[in-house]
Amino acid sequence: MPDVTRRPFASHGKQARRRGWTTLVTVVASALAVVLVSGTSVAAIAGAQLATAPQTVQLSTDDQSTAKTADITAIKGGANILLIGSDTRVGQFDSDEDVEGARNDVTMLIHISEDHQQLTAVSFPRDLMVPIPTCTNPATGTTYPASTSAMFNTALGNGGVSCVVDTVENLTGLSIPYAGLITFDGVIEMSNALGGVDVCVAEPIDDTFTGLHLTAGSHTLEGSDALAFLRTRHGVGDGSDLARISSQQVFLSALLRKVSSDNTLSDPVTLYKLAGAALSNMTLSDGLARVRTLVGLASALRGMSTSNMLFVQYPVADDPDDSARVIVDQETAHTLNVALQNDVKSSLSDSSTGRASEESPTSSGTTSSGTTSSGTASSAPTSPSSSSSSSSSSSSSGSSGSTATSTATATPLPSSITGQSASEETCSVGN
Repeated sequence: MPDVTRRPFASHGKQARRRGWTTLVTVVASALAVVLVSGTSVAAIAGAQLATAPQTVQLSTDDQSTAKTADITAIKGGANILLIGSDTRVGQFDSDEDVEGARNDVTMLIHISEDHQQLTAVSFPRDLMVPIPTCTNPATGTTYPASTSAMFNTALGNGGVSCVVDTVENLTGLSIPYAGLITFDGVIEMSNALGGVDVCVAEPIDDTFTGLHLTAGSHTLEGSDALAFLRTRHGVGDGSDLARISSQQVFLSALLRKVSSDNTLSDPVTLYKLAGAALSNMTLSDGLARVRTLVGLASALRGMSTSNMLFVQYPVADDPDDSARVIVDQETAHTLNVALQNDVKSSLSDSSTGRASEESPTSSGTTSSGTTSSGTASSAPTSPSSSSSSSSSSSSSGSSGSTATSTATATPLPSSITGQSASEETCSVGN
């Protein structure tokens, strides 16, 4: 039985050691590896994998109803999918802490615009203090009362996937009819299927906790090395969990550029391995565990430029009552929530990379706002209601340095929102 009382955690800063995680890339790569495959391949692989899947999970009645009746490619206002990485506490510790129960230590909201021109992936820090609704654990039947302020990553232990979905819906004001729970094993399988992922390191990374030691420069990572890169917190930026998120975005962007490249998309063996690795490492909600839905995702995202795939961190601020926690930056979060609710095409400023990433010196200079690194992107947020939510976009797969033709009509998000587009070549900054 998980202990849901608050326990002392290490700071999100670099003052103390922290326990392990389930990697961010498992969440995004698992989904995108599937949806970037051709519809025919998805149908064949999904049919076989879903037939042998041990179980699916149910969401709330409203979410189940939407998923059952709606076409994921034509949901008004766009489609929302919540992807959860669960820390199983097995072999994933930075120390010998005695921690019980599953946690949603990686949670990412994927918003696919109604016109299929943009994907926005929003990462929620696990140390975020949020309201959590009343939830019943599906395995034990135990009901946990609502809390006005609790650790975000306790939601999964309280009430399973549905509780995490309800928590994010309350936080963002969005309806989320699809969800998936992912294991960390997919990182190794998918990086191996790709023959490794090329990442840039701006400064040496030395982390004795994960055993990762990388010199400055470019490295092709696969298997356990890829996992260690994504796990490292002590080796990047200021040693915080927020720094780890920005470093992980370096890997994610490089991975998506490779997955989206002609060499990968034209190789049926690689695609089969990618889709198989993704599905075999996921537990899906009832609505997502359908061949029709997975093929619909492939249709919606096929040909989307990596310039229009944004990775952002949900806006937070230090918790004044606890240095080991963060709280919602209400004003900035409201701007992001409204943009997602209104399905507004958004862009990031040219200085939006996070605590442990920076532009690659070999980059062509393209930023997520469509400007060059020497240009100036507007950082003042525009009211979502004043911007068109749809526009034409490049049909290119978005290889390195590619640009989207429609960025001129995008609404710039506040400059305090950190992240990058998948087309941006960035480097991880060592600690």
